[in-house]
Amino acid sequence: MILLDDKQGQPLHSKIYDQIKSQITAGTMKPHARLPSIRALCAELAVSHNTVEYAYQQLLAEGYVYSKPKSGYYVSLLDAEFLPPSLPESNTCSKILSERQPVYNFDFHPASLAPESFPAALWRKLMTGCLRDEPGQFAGYGSRQGDWALRSEIRSYLARSRGVICEPEQIVICAGLQDSLSIIVPLLRPNHSLLAVEEPGHFIPRTVFHNHLFATAPIPVHVDGLDLSALQASRSTVVYVTPSHQFPLGHIMPVANRLKLIEWAESVGGVIIEDDYDSELRYQGSPVPALQGLHPQASIIYIGTFSKVLSPALRVSYMVLPKQMLERYQQLFYESASSAALLEQQTLYKFMAEGYWDRHLRRMRILYKKKHDTLVQAVHRRFGEQAVIIGQGAGLHVVLELLNSVFSEAELIKRAQEKTIRLFPLSKTYMAKQTGKKLLMLGFGGIDSDEIDRGVKLLYQACYK
Repeated sequence: MILLDDKQGQPLHSKIYDQIKSQITAGTMKPHARLPSIRALCAELAVSHNTVEYAYQQLLAEGYVYSKPKSGYYVSLLDAEFLPPSLPESNTCSKILSERQPVYNFDFHPASLAPESFPAALWRKLMTGCLRDEPGQFAGYGSRQGDWALRSEIRSYLARSRGVICEPEQIVICAGLQDSLSIIVPLLRPNHSLLAVEEPGHFIPRTVFHNHLFATAPIPVHVDGLDLSALQASRSTVVYVTPSHQFPLGHIMPVANRLKLIEWAESVGGVIIEDDYDSELRYQGSPVPALQGLHPQASIIYIGTFSKVLSPALRVSYMVLPKQMLERYQQLFYESASSAALLEQQTLYKFMAEGYWDRHLRRMRILYKKKHDTLVQAVHRRFGEQAVIIGQGAGLHVVLELLNSVFSEAELIKRAQEKTIRLFPLSKTYMAKQTGKKLLMLGFGGIDSDEIDRGVKLLYQACYK
């Protein structure tokens, strides 16, 4: 017996297929038993011929039934030993979907952007233009390194704004940091097995390299950036650094230490992975030039992104490979396609080539500088001498060192959540467990300027009252 209930969201042919399949796997329908004819089942269920035929064809394709010419469909003989156990109907998915997600009135997550910042109308116009101008190009995969026009535009932008010296042939368009690192790992694997990372530092590089069987060595970070003596002692030959705005503490590596870092790489035959993740957002003085521009011939892999200023949802980033790595890249990824969507790449090219990117950067610097300054003032007003701000003046977050707070990080995050405040655990940026200073990371990109002071006031209450 087949029953078609009134549940919404599932086509009729799927309901018929599911019930017959369940009866076959449960043994209710015996092997070689004949199924009702399509015409008979159509009449019984009051459905169309196509509906029943579609269900039968799916059962036939999957091997649950077989057909005899001019005779009909019959149940296949299935070995009961290999059939999956029948499971009670579960509404786990609906429960998960129906669960209320935490509602935050004050979002201090460091990766959040201003909701109104994305130029949606302009982006839609440029994307429509790409579809109209050359629709035929979307029938293929495109270049494995990414769209040539976009790479050329990125090269020009990096040269004038970051001091990066490269050719379009060295640029690879990727789909975010994780994707970039997944390409880098096999390039390094034959000659390297230990990755040095900043401590504290970004957790994604640790995870990606660990998943590819690299060992990781945490290197302490000081006011002048990475501890170079500790790096030398680590015996690592690959290092991941954020020299222009250290994540998460915000320190800037001075040029003397940058030159020493390059010298270290040359002395050990090593590789520097320079992540310039938010270099555009500097509010005091000019952006700090990239490490790569100091020695373009060195083994420095430069990584950049559009996630911090334009949109993390686009999943478009880029990296500049040293020329000496290009041959191996071509060998390993000759058959690969670009992981970034061609339509997004083409739209981004237009966005940059027609001058919108530079204008967008100026607007975002003004917007986020206002939020940055408002947050700093609010912290001074609400916390007074009970907190010290670390790493201000750039990016989308600051770090707050709490003085005399009795609560652990987990307790602080929970207490903040009770006041509808979202915090990101800074402990995720450390490899070793921290027992010293109590630090909070406060992002300001996703919170309205008018709400920052009220949010900081409630955060103070969560920290000290």
